[in-house]
Amino acid sequence: METVVLEQALAGVLAKLVPGQRYMLGLAGAPGAGKSTVAQRLLDALPGRAVVVPMDGYHLANAELARLGRAGRKGAPDTFDSAGYVAMLARLRQRPPHEVVYAPEYRREIEEGVAGAIAVPPEIELVITEGNYLLLDQGHWAGVRAQLDAVWYVDVDSELRRERLAARHMRFGRTAEQAHDWVWQTDEPNAVLVEASRVRADLVLR
Repeated sequence: METVVLEQALAGVLAKLVPGQRYMLGLAGAPGAGKSTVAQRLLDALPGRAVVVPMDGYHLANAELARLGRAGRKGAPDTFDSAGYVAMLARLRQRPPHEVVYAPEYRREIEEGVAGAIAVPPEIELVITEGNYLLLDQGHWAGVRAQLDAVWYVDVDSELRRERLAARHMRFGRTAEQAHDWVWQTDEPNAVLVEASRVRADLVLR
């Protein structure tokens, strides 16, 4: 599998864009790898031509996670509406004419998804979706890959990734101890699962 830097990958995807058509690009990687940063770089390079639809908008609501007894594992594969996510990708891939498709967005400040927060007009050429489980081959997640033209695996040093995660958790209200515990007890098991799926990616982005 080819390993490239962002500038190479960006040039490759630009060459694939065709006016009037839609290209579906996935960015997979472990928690804290930098997927949203890469997505933003792509967005900045293609003003008016691209939209980011993150997987995180499909987090189950906190009340539902509590009802299911999964609140302490938020971020694990079974804490998302994976079937809903696949259905949305299929709808975006079809690019219904004269129709704006609305997708949900996860807001970290409230730790909840907000419905209809991301508008995807029909003229958008590149839909970028980013998340941990785009390459997972179990349950409804197995249907994600077929909806995407390409998937890049975003790779980063593991120690740096964990530092980023801890800093993010503290930025949104956790103490240093709580952040450390969440990284090792929740994020890291998910990272192991995600890293095992990287073999299904089209390229590795460093």
